[in-house]
Amino acid sequence: MDPQLPTRIAPLDPGHPEAQALIARSEALMSALYPSESNHFEPAEGLRPPQGGFYGAWRGERLVGCGGVKHFAADGGPAYGEIKRLFVLDSERGRGVARQLMAALEGELAARGVRLARLETGIHQPEALGLYRRLGYVERGPFGGYAPDPLSLFMEKALA
Repeated sequence: MDPQLPTRIAPLDPGHPEAQALIARSEALMSALYPSESNHFEPAEGLRPPQGGFYGAWRGERLVGCGGVKHFAADGGPAYGEIKRLFVLDSERGRGVARQLMAALEGELAARGVRLARLETGIHQPEALGLYRRLGYVERGPFGGYAPDPLSLFMEKALA
C-alpha cells in the first residue's frame, strides 16, 4: 500500500462485509490476548445510528481501520459515549489512522452535545494505552455494566 495515499475517514455500516472482516480480525487478536470473560465485544447493531456510530478508515480503496461509539443517555450521571471496536491493520499502525478515527468518534459525540468519552481496554495493548493517554484519556473505575477486571483499564476524557 502506498504510504503517500491519504487516509479517508467516513461513516461505515458495521455490518458491511469489509467491516465484519476487520471486526473478526480484532476479535481474534483480543481472544489471543485475553480470556473470554475479559472481552466485551459490542454487536454491530449497537454501533448503528441512532444508538451509535461506526467509522471506517480507507487508504485508497482499502479499508484499513474501523471504530465505533455507543451513546449512553444521562441516567443519574452525565451522558457519555463509549468508544468500541477501534482496530487498525498491522500494516497501517503508526501512521495516524487510529488517531484520525478517534477524532471522528469524538467529533460525533461533540456534535451530539455529549461532553464525555469513555472506553475499556486491555492491559496487554501498550500501543493503544499510549494513544489514549496522548489523546488525554485518564484512568477511572469501571462504568456502565462493567465489573472490575485486573486485565481491563477504564478511561475517560472530557470533550471540549
